[in-house]
Amino acid sequence: MTRRQRRAVYSRPAVSPRWWGRPRPPNDCPRSRRVFGRVKLAAVFDQLDSDGHTVLAPPNLLRGVPYDGSYLASLVDQLDGPVVLAGHSYGGVVITVAGSSNKVAGLVYVVGLAPDEGEAVNDLQGRFPSLAMGTLVRPASLPDGSVEISIDPARFHDVFCADLPADDAAFMAISQRPVSAMAFDDPATAAAWRAKPSWAVFGTAGLPVAPELHRFSYDRAGSTVTEVEGASQFVMMSQPGIVAGVIREAVMACATNPVA
Repeated sequence: MTRRQRRAVYSRPAVSPRWWGRPRPPNDCPRSRRVFGRVKLAAVFDQLDSDGHTVLAPPNLLRGVPYDGSYLASLVDQLDGPVVLAGHSYGGVVITVAGSSNKVAGLVYVVGLAPDEGEAVNDLQGRFPSLAMGTLVRPASLPDGSVEISIDPARFHDVFCADLPADDAAFMAISQRPVSAMAFDDPATAAAWRAKPSWAVFGTAGLPVAPELHRFSYDRAGSTVTEVEGASQFVMMSQPGIVAGVIREAVMACATNPVA
């Protein structure tokens, strides 16, 4: 089994020290880039920032794969030097498309979806249905005739982040940003993981996206995978040390073995 195909399964109480005390990366290592919101990033940012990484957290516009992917790609084009892209959930689709840029050295999927070219989120979830029972989403029609969806706040804690305190989950539920319903039917226009090295981390207790879907996608991509036993869809908040460690490993690996 090659290094990139290694899969590690960790229990939550024992894992964090594994990622502490890693050596600082060389000065020319790629920038780390996040595509999910700042509230979800704070604890991960603190650890990467203390290592000397440059961490940027642009918004994910959630307007659909072509628009979101083009927007992120345009931001990458404005940066100097190599970039490691990291995306959470639907953000994984966005980095899969935007990651085709020559400036992107690697990809990190944080419970992120990793479609192939021409494949949509709903295609993947058709193969491996969500484990969450009942109605989760609340559609809202817009004046232009389009539809956007959000998660029912009453279901947010138990389905998306059962490993977080209830007050944190309540704030996340009321502050969530809706996503265009078309985003889940938009096919990916590129699959950067076919040409770029990738890493992935996800929780085994995730309900919105079945763990088997992640295993299928990451095995297909040849990703280096970290499974976190008992963690939810928001593993970067419940286990920021693990997620920061995966990103740190990706950045250091890309600095040592840059993609041609």
